[in-house]
Amino acid sequence: MSNEDIAVVNFREYLRIRTEQPNPDYAKCKEFLYRLADELKFEKTSYEFVSGKPIIVMTIRGINETLPSLLLYSHTDVVPVVRDMWKFDPFAAVKDKDGKIYGRGTQDMKSVGIQYIEALRRLQKIGKKNFLRSVHLVFAPDEEIGGKDGMQKFVDDESFKKLNVGFVLDEGLATEEEACKVHYGERSPWWMIVKCKGQPGHGSRFIEDTAAEKLQRVINSFLAFREEEKTKLQSDPKLKLGDVITVNLTKVEGGTQVNVVPAELSAWFDIRLPPTVNYDDFEEKVKKLCDDAGNDVTFSFILQTRSSAITPMTDDDPWWRAFETVMKEEKCEISKEIFPGSTDSRFLREKGYRSIGFSPM
Repeated sequence: MSNEDIAVVNFREYLRIRTEQPNPDYAKCKEFLYRLADELKFEKTSYEFVSGKPIIVMTIRGINETLPSLLLYSHTDVVPVVRDMWKFDPFAAVKDKDGKIYGRGTQDMKSVGIQYIEALRRLQKIGKKNFLRSVHLVFAPDEEIGGKDGMQKFVDDESFKKLNVGFVLDEGLATEEEACKVHYGERSPWWMIVKCKGQPGHGSRFIEDTAAEKLQRVINSFLAFREEEKTKLQSDPKLKLGDVITVNLTKVEGGTQVNVVPAELSAWFDIRLPPTVNYDDFEEKVKKLCDDAGNDVTFSFILQTRSSAITPMTDDDPWWRAFETVMKEEKCEISKEIFPGSTDSRFLREKGYRSIGFSPM
């Protein structure tokens, strides 16, 4: 351990903090990040719009604080784990003989948060302690469950406006390809439940107009559309995952016991829509698929976002030009893409802030 680079030491310690949903240990996470801020003499503060869910802000004051600032964003929570699917304890941050580190959050996205901090540490070591404009590091909660108690509230608050943000770096996707993926927009998640009601009865009879028959039609039609989009992606090499609509059946529920035909069954779907889609037209399509399945078939949304905002990635944008120039100097090829999932950047872009997703490793 003593021979490890401080960046690796801090990364592994961060991974060991159990911030998996639904009960993330944000208090311990805050304590850890505050300690790092103190080590590097960063200003630090936190905001809680919902009790127990801190947004941590570290700041390096710029020489000219009137200039728009740079915001380095990451979220502190991670998704749950299925322990039996892991080779090592997902919260032990085990490093194997090849130097590979195993843990929940290694890519999404504790690695990026530590990269920000440790890059600034290295700049300090070579004497670069101040910058022309201010730099803010923001660590927010609950991104993995939609961000409504975190970044969504923060961007509307006066405390965020005072940061005078000009440009944001957020999470991207690591890749084994030569080109680094840089994301300028993202797909909108629609998490929906389709409920099918029908005639109940005893399992020994041919009951007419059952919920199961309607559910079968719903599932078949949704998955047929899924296959169309999959074929579109596979047949056009110019398209990326973020350019098409994905549909996945994630949960089916209903029934009381094996010999009773249920009065209601439901199917849960995770749908992701690129910003090029007309959202009203697509909702009409969903309605038609449900109507075609029969009477008493309804749908509702657990989450429905309509984010069509994108960040310009053109030579006339000074922020993008600065980013692209450095990438070229480092001989890093860029692949401009729509992020296939969703991030807290959607809240920023919707308010007019420039934000790109980039995870170099």
